[in-house]
Amino acid sequence: MISGPIYTRADTILDKAIFPFFKNGVTQLAWVVEDIDKTIENFHHFTNIGSWHFYEYGPEILSLMRRHGKDTDFRWLCAVANAGPLRLEVIQPEYGDTVYKDFADKCGYGGIQHIGIAVENMEESLDIVRKAGINIVMEGAGYGLDGDGYFAYLETEPVFGIMLELMCRPKRRREPLKVLFPDEV
Repeated sequence: MISGPIYTRADTILDKAIFPFFKNGVTQLAWVVEDIDKTIENFHHFTNIGSWHFYEYGPEILSLMRRHGKDTDFRWLCAVANAGPLRLEVIQPEYGDTVYKDFADKCGYGGIQHIGIAVENMEESLDIVRKAGINIVMEGAGYGLDGDGYFAYLETEPVFGIMLELMCRPKRRREPLKVLFPDEV
């Protein structure tokens, strides 16, 4: 069983890539749904994966909310759980102009909307993205207890066939709204 990233050597060819973000592997797989509770119940029923931690992202906790570089207002619910080294994220849009609403409008609900990649330095990572000519289509920050935590969605569908999210996780996370199917002891 793989317990960590596959590519971790400093001299790997991935370090020399235009987008070096994949050197530590894909961190997250996310899809957009219409009914998050029903989806999580069904997913747990068939897979036994849990604990599912539910969070709401919106103006109450995000100090930065941008869409195509302009300040905006949006909200969504998400539930996250780990499946081995991969984090699963199920997203239900609530309001506002988001990449999730775009996906649902274009593709319907269900299906993989983005893959997430953890980065250590968001400013440096976004500089790499801009130099590569890739647009940042949605971003937000400040969701950690200390005002840290940053995410940025990249317009990579024309290049990779899927959207990428870069994530700089907060040091301390807020308490979830609820937890379904907590790990059994």
